[in-house]
Amino acid sequence: MAISLQKGQKISLSKEAGTTLTRILMGLGWDCVKKKGLLGSLFGGGKEVDLDASCLLFNASGQLLDAVWFKQLRSKDGSVMHTGDNTTGAGEGDDESIIVDLTRVPESVTALVFVVNSFTGQGFDTVANSFCRLVDHTNNREVARYQLDSQGPHTAMVLGKLYRHENDWKMHAIGEKAQGKTFLDLLPIISANL
Repeated sequence: MAISLQKGQKISLSKEAGTTLTRILMGLGWDCVKKKGLLGSLFGGGKEVDLDASCLLFNASGQLLDAVWFKQLRSKDGSVMHTGDNTTGAGEGDDESIIVDLTRVPESVTALVFVVNSFTGQGFDTVANSFCRLVDHTNNREVARYQLDSQGPHTAMVLGKLYRHENDWKMHAIGEKAQGKTFLDLLPIISANL
């Protein structure tokens, strides 16, 4: 059974998965809030929201080495791949996914930070059922889930980071609210959490 992460919580991926993880999938899902009544449908009820998942690769000095997002779907070294941009949140399950081959992540990369941004600029109060989840991509078993039920006017969140600790990868659920349309707007907040 997957662990339900809370803001600030840290877990060992191998301990929670029961084995050393080699390939993970970070999935992001959301639905648009449906406003009720005639006025809600006339004035933007259920308007599409374009949330974007990104994965940023950092070294031990906190330097950004690479970024995987809707404008660059694969890291330069090939270890991280975005499966594509979903601009509406339509459909069940993961709306956007990022796959990481942990065996191919260069030793110089000590942290992978996952963020989500509302590219269309709407706040998180316009989305419902939002989550991110970490999946063992070798067997599709969900290892951890982080509910993004933090409704509010913020347009971005620093979700969490995977980081090297001795011979293991650990996850830190950060859950910091922020403002910004892309990961570039979040770099000061991310740096504070490295």
